[in-house]
Amino acid sequence: MPDTFDMNLVQRGARLRRSPYFDATRRHGCRAYTVYNHMFLPSAYDDPVKEYWHLLEHVAVWDVSVERQVEISGRDGFALTQLLTPRDLSKCKLGQGKYVVIVDQDGGIVNDPVLVRLGKNRFWLALADSDVLLFAKGVAAFADLDVEIREPDVSPMQIQGSKAKQVMKALFGPKVLDLGYYFFMETKLDGIPVVVTRTGWTGELGYEIYLCDGSKGDELWEKVMDAGRPYNIRPTGPSDIRRIEAGILNYGADMTLENNPFEVGLGWLVDLDSKADFLSRKALERIRRRGVTRRLVGIEIGGPPIEFNTTKWVVRAGGRAVGHVTSAIHSPRLKKNIGYAMVPIAHAKLGTRLKVETPRGERDTTVVRKPFIDPRKEIPKS
Repeated sequence: MPDTFDMNLVQRGARLRRSPYFDATRRHGCRAYTVYNHMFLPSAYDDPVKEYWHLLEHVAVWDVSVERQVEISGRDGFALTQLLTPRDLSKCKLGQGKYVVIVDQDGGIVNDPVLVRLGKNRFWLALADSDVLLFAKGVAAFADLDVEIREPDVSPMQIQGSKAKQVMKALFGPKVLDLGYYFFMETKLDGIPVVVTRTGWTGELGYEIYLCDGSKGDELWEKVMDAGRPYNIRPTGPSDIRRIEAGILNYGADMTLENNPFEVGLGWLVDLDSKADFLSRKALERIRRRGVTRRLVGIEIGGPPIEFNTTKWVVRAGGRAVGHVTSAIHSPRLKKNIGYAMVPIAHAKLGTRLKVETPRGERDTTVVRKPFIDPRKEIPKS
């Protein structure tokens, strides 16, 4: 297969790390990469719409090693992890995962990882694009906790799509089908140590395989491709179309340190009525009591299909700039332009009419309910 990407166009020294699957992604025709958590993230092998339909109809594999893990362990491992998140971790069983937000002392969102509980005092945080390891070390030092915080040799890939179960069964046998949504198991695949989780970033049926020996990346990749060949497996980039349809947020775009969980619709991850001791409790109690002044809403943008936004488009009401679009894209299935916008509470009511400045001119826009598809997550839980 001819080389499809010139790394010299991007590479700027060894500070940008390559995943254990990097050579495999090149070999299988990756055409574009972005940088995420100081690593190369494969972002496209084909047209994004073709990759979207393949995800829905078949099965896709993503190299998401950029979801760097922060491992917290030691005598005070539970105490530190609970300090970082307002979600009550006493309800997280061994062998279970939870979607959580990490929130600072002012109520700002630092990250929104998937947390897995490997032991009583041992956790992994599968991170979005921000430096949580340093934040966790700072909190641990300030709280004088007996913990070890490190980045382990762990590199996830995602197996997502309607035929994901068949591929996983071919790899791990029928036992993998017993995994509940957001649960995991530790196992080996022909001697390769892995953790398998029932999670993903698509809103589709899916799994993640966490490789625990980086030297085996190429070997694991080809085993997955061999097992998936009868089911038309294909490597793709992460699908922004599908994650927006599903109401999944992208840290850095749809929420940042400037946002609190309540204004981006993640208040359900805040357990203020629990006895849990977390760093952000006072700030989040104050925010809940006062209420938020802005909210991340779902929107439909009128007119012809739009391209995925690469900047935060201006939202106007009555000719005045009032907010910004965080993510927007055309859904081929819905035949609509959909997305999210951060707007003042006065403009957040369902049915509110707004204007959005796109690169192709101003468009009529309406505030709508999100998620746009499968609000009860029946597909990934199936």
